[in-house]
Amino acid sequence: MANQAPGVRIDGLTVVYKTPAGELPAVRGVSLRLEPGSITGIVGESGSGKSTLALSLLNAVQPPGRIAAGSVEIDGLGDVTGLRGEQLRKARGKHIGYVFQAAQNSLNPLKTVGKQLLDLGRSHGVDDLRGLVREARELLGRMGLDGARVLDSHQHELSGGMRQRVGIMLALVLNAHLVVLDEPTTALDMITQANILKIVREVHAERGLTTLVITHDIGVVAEVADRLAVMYGGRLVEQGPTREVLGAPRHPYTQGLIKAIPRLVGDIDEARALPGRPPALATVPKEGCVFRERCPSRMDVCDTVDPEPTADGPRIVACHAVTAPVAEPGTLDKEHA
Repeated sequence: MANQAPGVRIDGLTVVYKTPAGELPAVRGVSLRLEPGSITGIVGESGSGKSTLALSLLNAVQPPGRIAAGSVEIDGLGDVTGLRGEQLRKARGKHIGYVFQAAQNSLNPLKTVGKQLLDLGRSHGVDDLRGLVREARELLGRMGLDGARVLDSHQHELSGGMRQRVGIMLALVLNAHLVVLDEPTTALDMITQANILKIVREVHAERGLTTLVITHDIGVVAEVADRLAVMYGGRLVEQGPTREVLGAPRHPYTQGLIKAIPRLVGDIDEARALPGRPPALATVPKEGCVFRERCPSRMDVCDTVDPEPTADGPRIVACHAVTAPVAEPGTLDKEHA
């Protein structure tokens, strides 16, 4: 791969999991573009399929899950859903960096961070291991950590924020130019969260990355993302430039997420939780709109017809209520004259 930010084209991606009730989709018919050099955020409640979608970029969906349909084209790699064995192993880490949701779960508790770094380098055929260590120390130093101390530490000797920064370092140290961050600020205090987001923005700009941020926190994507995609029940229901989506949300689910955010000023009672619960894997409707049970704009067509994503300029929305044609003034009068 050339040493530049890659573009990513996800088309018709469907990921299913085998259950006693048969194979059920966790991600269904998702299409998304990550423009080279951009930061894209995917937001939605827990269980919406965000992490499964992110793992598909690594072709890392584990049994009983599998990618059942669609493609994930990455510039310089091709369709990663078709990569296997050594080709796939080399793509992970070297071309695609991944920061896992729980950073401590991706670190070996029996080895120091430094030994894990050397293992990573050897597995990817890095000849200059001393250079790799220098690069790791520099990255950790830029993130406000004592690189030498961190490399000599086990994961239990590091705080949550420090482990998260170690995860970012490991995702970048092999010079990956596509980086996926899965819930990078979960369980962090507000100051540490702000520092992590600042680091993400700076490293993204300096290294010329294409970045995907997975989160349930709209505040996180508002802080860093150029483009925002909203996910519900395994479907992308709205996407577009972040400021446009947050400033004038069109899908009822996006509107509900924003209304549920507590305000620091004004009437705290203005925040309204979404009614009901998000669907689980076994309760996602097989036909019709996945959001209809909680939707204030529900129509009869929502029960049987799955709304198609419809483009309007840079915005894409999948909702019958949003895309339904509106009669021109006077049309009904003329028809009944």
